[in-house]
Amino acid sequence: MKSLIIHTDGGSRGNPGPAACAFVFLDSDQNVLDQASLYLGIATNNEAEYRGVILALEHLLQHQPQYSSFTTINFTLDSELVVKQLLGQYKIKKPELQTLATNIRQLLHQLPQKITFTHVRRHLNHLPDTLLNQELDRHH
Repeated sequence: MKSLIIHTDGGSRGNPGPAACAFVFLDSDQNVLDQASLYLGIATNNEAEYRGVILALEHLLQHQPQYSSFTTINFTLDSELVVKQLLGQYKIKKPELQTLATNIRQLLHQLPQKITFTHVRRHLNHLPDTLLNQELDRHH
């Protein structure tokens, strides 16, 4: 079983405030396969976290042949809220987050792989955190 590990992160300076998101794709040997960041404008931390997952999913779908040999995709986030909402363990009360979660579910249905979502402590998610902060620094 070949796993693709996708670390995503999102954050804002102020809540809401200038926001960015990022992802890093790793293989099981922790080699970086791909990465990207995106400036989001003004958003909340939670919106930015969701947008990080969306950015990664859209990239994955655009480059699916490159990643078709992976049987499992493991999303890793430092947002416990987003992980538990996407797993259905927490209700999504805010309409803007409901819309983002629906978008994620629609994207997930287009992938043949088994998908997991895992919460990790912030220090274990430093790669996308660094990218999103560099993105924010470029815009301010």
